[in-house]
Amino acid sequence: MILVTGDIHGDISRFSDKKIRSLKKGDTLIVCGDFGFIWDGSDKEKRVLKKLGKRKYNVLFVEGAHENFDELEKFSTEQWNGGETRVISGNLRQLIRGNIYEIEGRRIFAFGGGSGEENGGKSPCREETAERYELPGEAELAQADSRLAQVGNTVDYIVTYEPPVTIAEFLDQKVSATDTVGVYLDRRRQSLKFTMWFFGKHHLNKTVPPRFMALFDNVVDMQTLK
Repeated sequence: MILVTGDIHGDISRFSDKKIRSLKKGDTLIVCGDFGFIWDGSDKEKRVLKKLGKRKYNVLFVEGAHENFDELEKFSTEQWNGGETRVISGNLRQLIRGNIYEIEGRRIFAFGGGSGEENGGKSPCREETAERYELPGEAELAQADSRLAQVGNTVDYIVTYEPPVTIAEFLDQKVSATDTVGVYLDRRRQSLKFTMWFFGKHHLNKTVPPRFMALFDNVVDMQTLK
């Protein structure tokens, strides 16, 4: 089973959801950005991360705009299920943007990061680090394009923090003039074949027919969506 939900912002109570509690060994939970448990590097935080990593199911997340990217980048990376991940603790991993993963027989394209203008609040990290996640370089985008081309621009699911800009506009959400991630995703939207696209940024639980889903505190079994 692969469950997907929206921004958690370090709220441990979100793991008490009935669907999440039903997950078994080998199952997967994916968070669409603003995971929020990697913030100050404190001993208390490390204990929480260790506890999350000991869960029997995989806990995976793409980064949002409100993370401590300096702390996040201290964790080592390794290949896992076909793509590069950042290993946080045990079964807890970051899905590094631009990578494609084979999870429970499904091909998933992950692309985190983006603009943090929608709800304020700055991450406690260097400005240049935050900017790099908000404004990815051309080389990074080209690498993502190359990986997608290798699978014929066809995946089962897409998990992002930002939505494509046209989807954000449909939802009457503010779009930044410098929204590199949203613009890139909008371009890819037109060329990719996929079953469903999940994103978390706007703190909404809303389906944009036929294949886009904004998530906040809803928990969805992505494999039941056709």
